This record gives sequence, C-alpha cells and structure tokens, in this order.
Amino acid sequence: MLATYLSDNKQRFLDELLDLIRIPSVSADAKFTADVRRAAEFVRDRLADAGLDNAEVIDTAGHPIVFAEKMIDPAKPTVLVYGHYDVQPADPYELWYTPPFEPTIRNERIYARGACDDKGQFYMHIKALEAMLATNSLPCNVKVMIEGEEEVGSEHLGTFVAANRDKLAADVILISDTSIISNDVPSLETGLRGLSYVEVEVTGPNRDLHSGVYGGGVANPANVLCQLIASLKDEQGRITIPGFYDNVADLTDAERAELAKAPFDLDEYKRDLGIGDVMGEAGYSTNERTSIRPTLDVNGIWGGYTGPGAKTVLPSKASAKISMRLVPNQTPDEITALFKAHFEAIAPKSVHVTVTPHHGGLPYVTPTDSVEFEAASRAFEQAWGKKPIPTRGGGSIPIVALFEQELGIKTILMGFGLDSDALHSPNESYGLFNFYKGIETIPYFYANYAEMKQ
Repeated sequence: MLATYLSDNKQRFLDELLDLIRIPSVSADAKFTADVRRAAEFVRDRLADAGLDNAEVIDTAGHPIVFAEKMIDPAKPTVLVYGHYDVQPADPYELWYTPPFEPTIRNERIYARGACDDKGQFYMHIKALEAMLATNSLPCNVKVMIEGEEEVGSEHLGTFVAANRDKLAADVILISDTSIISNDVPSLETGLRGLSYVEVEVTGPNRDLHSGVYGGGVANPANVLCQLIASLKDEQGRITIPGFYDNVADLTDAERAELAKAPFDLDEYKRDLGIGDVMGEAGYSTNERTSIRPTLDVNGIWGGYTGPGAKTVLPSKASAKISMRLVPNQTPDEITALFKAHFEAIAPKSVHVTVTPHHGGLPYVTPTDSVEFEAASRAFEQAWGKKPIPTRGGGSIPIVALFEQELGIKTILMGFGLDSDALHSPNESYGLFNFYKGIETIPYFYANYAEMKQ
C-alpha cells in the first residue's frame, strides 16, 4: 500500500515542492522577511495536510520555527526531524541560467535556489510521513521542527531548544541536509566540520586618496589586506595562526584507510570544477582535505572602486569575510579568539584592523555502532540494494552539536543530495531521482528503527 501511495502521488509531491521553492525565503536579507514567514506558513499547512497534529508557526526573536508532531504511542520511540526552510541569497542573479526562484526542470533536475539545500531534502520527510499516515504504517512517534535561520547561523534556535526540552524530547534526531557519494553509491555521513566565521576590516587613511598623489607613500588597505590574508597559510597549505592545530583530533591510519574506501575519481573531480589541478594541505588527499582537516578560506573580499571604467584611488578601507571549518576538539570560540589575536598582531602600524566575529558551530561525529545508525544503513540498503559507505562531511550544521548538548540525543545525517548540486552557488539543483528516492528510503528507516528499539 505504501509503495502504491507514493507512486500515485509523485506529481503532486513535486508540484508542492516547486510551490515551496518559489517562495524566496532568504533569511540573510531583511527585504525577504515577509517571504520567510510565508514559507514558514506554507510548511505548517503542508504538515497539517500530511496528518500531523499541533502544526504551528512559533515566533522567535528572529525568523519563526515550524513545529508539528504525531504521537501514536508513548511507549514507542520518538524521532525528531529537523530541517530548514530558509535559503542562501541567490546573488549574483546574472549567473543563473534561469531565475533562481522560478524552479525549472532540466535533465531530470530541479534548478532553483533551495532546491536541495534544504527545501527538497526536508520536504521528502513531510511526504514520507504523509504516505505512512495515509496507509496507517507509521510505526513510531515523530516530531518535526523546521527552522528559518540555518543559513545565518541558527541564531535563535539554541534559545528555543533550551526553553522547549520537553516539547522536543525524542530518542534520535533525523536530518536530511547532507549528500551521498553518487546516485549509484549511497553513503551515510558520520560527521560534520564545525565553523568559525569572521569579517575583517583594514582601515588606512581617513578618506579615499588619489593614487598618483599618495601612491607609494601611504599604506593601501587593499594591498595590506591581501598581504595579511596570504600570510595565513604557508607553502605547505598549513594555517599559520599560532595554536590553530593544538587540539585537532588526528585520525588513525586505520580510520584514514576506511575513509579512503569511498570511490573518488580525481580527474573527474577536476573536470567537473573546470580546474587544472587541486591544492591544499600537504600530506592529505583531496577527500581528507575536504572532510577531516580544518580549513581557512576567504568567502568575499572588497574595497576601493569596482565600477565600470577607471577610478584611480587608494581606498580608505578594505574588507573580507573569512570562514574556518573546524574538526573534532576545535571550538569556534577558541579558534575565533586565536584568529583575532593573530590578525591584529600581524597588522602593520600603518593601518587599523577590526575583526568582527559572526556565527559559528561545533564539529560533530556520530557513532556508527548505534541502533539508529544501523536502522539508517539498512534503509539505504533496502532502497538501493547495496550497503551505504560511511563518510565524513565537509560542511557544517551548527545546531547538531547543540542538539546533543541540550537534548542529550544523537543525530543521524541521512542526506540524499550530491556534491555537484551547487549548494550556495548559482544554478543550484536537486535531482528528481534523489527527491523520490529519499521519500522511498525514509519509511524504511522508521520501520527498522521501531523494530530495533523494541
């Protein structure tokens, strides 16, 4: 019955997702605030339509949280599903082949902002739950919490979780906001990197200066900023901030060998990205550099004149946004403090440096010997016909570590996206195969988990 329900409602499921994607729920830009709320109300209504109880939009000091539940038996285990309905800004719009909030299906893929991250992925859960409820096959309790601030650091979710421990009480958290190796090779992520995100500003003279009159005699903040950033890594690709690696948890040779079992084609990787070669920390593979090692990257840099034609000035200010991905035993507060102290210390006296911390998050590792992980692994094997490979994710979901601190429960990262889905980039997409395969796989998790937790 479940399979028939899923098959009969495929087109409606897709149409609903496209309607959700059309709402430009950009949490980082205040001009989209009304759209963010509209997305929250859409999600609430679809949860209610799916058959969940107590569906509500809950206000916070920022963007709202959506919550619903279906408690079928207090003696049965409870799954808490987490996702986010907010999306990254779509800028630069001119790089999109089709408008970012007008979803277009090409080559069996949905192209739009939020198609994969995370609307397509969390919406799979709503439709899977609808199918289980419609066919009377939901085997355990479920709670659903979808937030609207993940893309800006989940600033107010921590407060909400701490104040609502009873409301959110569960046995495991289930999240689909990660990826698989490929559509032919399923995988389950066993960890995420943490994050420290800062903005730096270098100020020189009290106004923009004529580059002919003052050039060569006054520090150029743009030049200085580039020099400072370049000094943050050495020739081996290692970060030069004192103390940065002090608490890094290194993997054993056996653990590295296990991760190396994941198939990886370096030539295809380079072709897909249009690059001549890879680069990074010496002594580590590309997969290791993007998962088990910490990083430091410039996410944006600006200063001076960038308009059409020429304007020969020395800018008064230059700025950059910098993110550092963290690995187990590193904390965002510690790393941010180390960065700030170092960046200020290496700045020449000819300029003034300001470091402004933004959001961050702790790294996370989930055990692979738990009932919860085995239930997810079996679900993938049932849907794909092959056992998923455990992997480490390079991205960050800051709230995962907070869930464990506040609720005392582990998280299963049951994602269905692909690294090639262009998350956070122009022309983000999500495969129809992945959307439907997720809806098919999720009920297997519930069935396995309910049976194994007896």
